[in-house]
This record gives sequence, structure tokens and C-alpha cells, in this order.
Amino acid sequence: MVLGADGLSLSFGAAVIIKEASIRIREGARMGLVGPNGGGKTTLLRILAGELSPNAGGVSIAKGVRVGFLSQHADIQSGLTVTEELSRVFEPLAAMEARLRELERGMGASQGDPEALDRLTGEYARLTDRFEEADGYGWPGRIKGTLTGLGFTAERAAQPSNALSGGEKTRLCLARLLLQSPELLLLDEPTNHLDLNAILWLEDALRKYRGAILAVSHDRYFLNAVCGEIAELSSGKLSVYRGNYDAFALQRRERLERQSKEYELQRAEIARQEAIIARYRAYNREKSIRAAESRERRLEKLERVEKPAAESKIRFRFEAARRSGDEALNLENLTKGFGGRTLFSDLTLRVRSGDRVAILGANGTGKSTILNLIAGRLTPDAGQVRVGASVDLGYYDQLQSGLHDGKTVMEDLWDDFPKLEPLEVRSALALFLFAGEDAFQRVGTLSGGERGRLALCKLMLRRDNLLLLDEPTNHLDMDSREVLESALSGYRGTLIMASHDRYFINRVATRVVELTAEGIAEYDGNYDAYMERKGRPREPQAEIPEKTQTERAREARKARLMEKSERDLKARIWQLEQYIVAAEERRMRLECDMADPYVYQSPERSQETARKYAENESDLEALYEEWGIAGELQ
Repeated sequence: MVLGADGLSLSFGAAVIIKEASIRIREGARMGLVGPNGGGKTTLLRILAGELSPNAGGVSIAKGVRVGFLSQHADIQSGLTVTEELSRVFEPLAAMEARLRELERGMGASQGDPEALDRLTGEYARLTDRFEEADGYGWPGRIKGTLTGLGFTAERAAQPSNALSGGEKTRLCLARLLLQSPELLLLDEPTNHLDLNAILWLEDALRKYRGAILAVSHDRYFLNAVCGEIAELSSGKLSVYRGNYDAFALQRRERLERQSKEYELQRAEIARQEAIIARYRAYNREKSIRAAESRERRLEKLERVEKPAAESKIRFRFEAARRSGDEALNLENLTKGFGGRTLFSDLTLRVRSGDRVAILGANGTGKSTILNLIAGRLTPDAGQVRVGASVDLGYYDQLQSGLHDGKTVMEDLWDDFPKLEPLEVRSALALFLFAGEDAFQRVGTLSGGERGRLALCKLMLRRDNLLLLDEPTNHLDMDSREVLESALSGYRGTLIMASHDRYFINRVATRVVELTAEGIAEYDGNYDAYMERKGRPREPQAEIPEKTQTERAREARKARLMEKSERDLKARIWQLEQYIVAAEERRMRLECDMADPYVYQSPERSQETARKYAENESDLEALYEEWGIAGELQ
């Protein structure tokens, strides 16, 4: 074990961030840390790194273990160039090399002094062994390889470190950590600010890394490719699962379904016992009162199943107000550059109605620029953008420039859609978790995830038939990303998106366009199909066991319920609740019959009563199951 933590708890006022969390990280471990935005993941990393003290619990680190921490906000003030900054990691090796050169000069000057030459030669041999063992000749190449892998050009590597952007400084800190090779890496969103090529390079580097890794990430492909364990921090509690992200998602869903079922069954059993106790007490006889007290004692000792924490999820879908023509968009010989640098030239692309196009490419190749040209926010240097007949353009801007910091959330939305009634505005905001007082927050005080949800709410209300999406999953937690993917999967319009989220692309795209130095390359299919055509291996998938008959029946019930309208679903829930009440009353009557000595005087009556009771229990369980599914879909 390289790090262990027990009973970690942290609160800020009445807000509980972490509650009695324990974790073990062993040598060579690859663990991902996931959970909702604002759930305390970064806070936990800071506690493990020693930057923050918990209210309770402690962290122990094995002797000799160095811990490297990558935060999301790098603060580099050095005036050294990027290469010089990384060279500082190898100052001991540089000093050893300087000493070797000094010894070489000394040996050359000591040819007439055998004793001095022998002493210098011995030191030179010992130092050379140490230098070669530490790969002293290879460190300049390691720096160059790491910078290239993380997307630094030779020109950028020669720039002063303090002149880098915030994202580039974070990448520089990541490069420095990888070169330092501590025994434990704590990484907070390491794939942020990386393009796809850099992410693939980083995944390969981390798979080969000799130390242990704990990484916070929303990148589900990254978690699949790198991690063999997933820790989830939700509602302050920490749970650890074996396997990559897909395996975690499957286990988590099964655990929550099982816990929910156990909770509902136990709640029903407690209600049944309480009704029996009340009935015994109503008899008001000594024997019945003793029986009631006995049942009460057993009920008090019953270990209660905890109700599964209900994480709030956004719920929405995209619809198009009208159908566009068959040809949605034509880009003809587009050329665009800035400051004398040409991003792309003679770019031609045809998009048909219903296409779902993902634009991929390295940072700086012009993905966002293409979307801005289509949206009319930029003018091409040459070529034309032809938008098809009856096409209504909607644009999700990753900078969210359409939001107004000085307005409240409700004002910002209502000003864009003044024809909506107040209740319609509040209802739309509630779909994106802006309920109650949250609707009156100032936009300028919102987090990145909240701003993203507000921008998506506006996009949903527009009902456009061609959506331009620029990094739509940035700042969204995993649950919100999955809801967005489902909403776009059911959208009947046309999609053009620029994204680094490979999981998102894989679920939504039907066509991939890659921007390269030579132009564009087109691939039919999703991200996996694109990677296969590129000759790279597909991401590992979790082994999903064959479904049981019960699971298949549950999925069939869920599919039938999903076909119902919202109004029909509410009616079905009300109907199920009436059925459940009737079944519970029938169970109580049957239990009374089973306790009646008269029934047991006849074997036929006894068997018939037991059969009816078993049938009623089976019916009641099925009703609870369907009621629970309907509640999830509401």
C-alpha cells in the first residue's frame, strides 16, 4: 500500500462534503475518481495530497513514497522557457554530467601523476555507472517526447512559461509530473485542455507508468482505457468498484436497483408489521398486547436498509419545429486564417438532413472556427457557406457568449423567449435543475456546469433543426452527459459537433470529419468505426453477463412504459398505487385467515389460503417493480 485514508470527514458549515470516507491505494493501482460536480472530488484529492486538513480521519503515506498532485489551476510564474522549466527536473543529472566532463578534463591533465589519475578514474567509473543507471543520456529526449506528446510545438516549447495560457500551464505541470515520476500521481482532470492525439498519448504513458495513479476525470473513454478500479464520491460517501468505467456503471446500476428494491420491500414489511401491531393492540387483551410488544422489539432491532440517494438529473429532449430540405449545408472551398496564419484552405463539406457529423482534429486546426463560419459569426477569407432550405440554425457556444452575467437565470431565459408564460419559463428551468430560488441566481455567479445547463435550456426552447455544438459536454458531470446523449439520440434534426469527448461522439455521431494539415478526411460511423479505419485499437469494453429472465422482463416493462406520454405515465402511476393498496389490504386479510385456527381445521382451506397468499405476494412484487420504473421515468 502506498497510501491509506480512514474515516475522512469534512464539512463547511452545515454542508457535508465528505463523510467517513476510507480508501486504499496500492502499488501500481490505476484508480479513477468520479461523482457529480460539486461533490467533493477535488477536495478529496487535496486532502490526500496534504493541501487540506479534514475535520476527522487521517491519511497515511508509505515511507519513501513521493506524491505528485496535478490541480486544475496551475500557477506558473517562471520566466524560463517551457523546455528550461522541465530541464529543472533533471538538475541532479545535469550536475552529474557536468562533473563527468570535469573529471575527463582532470584525467587529461593528470597523465603524469598515476596516483591522481587512478583516483579520478575510479570516481569517473562509479559516477558513469550511476549516470547511465539513471538514464542520464536520455533525459533531453524524454523532455522532447513528453512535450510533443502533450501537444507543445517546438516554437511553443521555446516560449517563456509565464506567457502560456491557463490550459497550457496545466499541460506543462502535467509534463513536469510525468518526468518527475513520483510513486503516486493524484491527477485532477488530466485530459482537460488536451486534443485527441494528446489524450491517446497520455493514456499510453499512464498505462506504462510504474507508480500508482488516482485520477479525477469526466472522460469515460480515458477511465475505460487506464483504470482498473473506480471510486465514486456521491452525497459525501465513497464507494470503490473493481473494473473500468463501463464495469462500474453496470455494477452501480445493479447495486442501486437492488438497494431500491430492498428498501421498498423492507418499507412495505415495516408497514405490515406496524399494522399487525396496531391490530393486536386494538384487541386490548393481555396476550395480544404481549404479542404486539414482542413484534415492536423485533422491529426496533431490525437493521434498516438505507434509501438510495436520489441524485438530481436534468431531463429534457430536443425537438425541431419544422423539417429542413434534404440538403442541410454545403461548405464550398472555404479558406480562413488569422494574423497571417492559415487554419485551412479549400475546405469542402456536404451535410445532408439528418446527418450527425463530429469534427475532430488537433487543437488549433479550426474546429470552432468552422462552426462560427456556419453560424455566420465569422466571414470566410474565400469560399462560401450555403445553408439549405428551411434550415433553422441553433448554436451551442462553448464560451456561452449568449449568457448575460448581470441578469438572473430567469431574466436571461425570459428575455430570449418573451412569449413564454412565467410558469413555462420556471418549468423549462426546472428541467435543467434551476428550481426554486436557483432561478433567481445571477448568471455571473454560476459554475461552469450551471452555465452549460442554462445554455442547453435556451437551445432546447429554440427547436431548431440544425444544431451546432461546440464542446457541449464541457463542465457537465457524467449523469448530465448521459442525459444529453440520450436527448440528442432522439433528435430528428441535423447535428454538427466539435468535441473531445470520445464517449459522446461514439453514442451520437454517425459520421466523423477529421481536420488535418492536408485537408479533411471523412469516415462513416461513430468514433469506434473511425478508430478502426485509422488502424488503432478500440477502447476496452466491460464484460456484460447474459441477462436473466427477471432482468429481461424488467427491461420489457420499462420499454412499454417509455412509450407512454407524460400524462399517461402519471395515470399509470396513480393506477399502480391503487393496485398496491388493494394488494396490501388483501395480504393483511390473508394473514388474518392464516392465523385463524378455523382455517387450519381443514387441509384444503389451509392449502388454498397459502396458495392465494403466495400469488398475492408475487403480484405485489411485480406492482412494486413497475411502480418503481414508472417513477424513474416520470
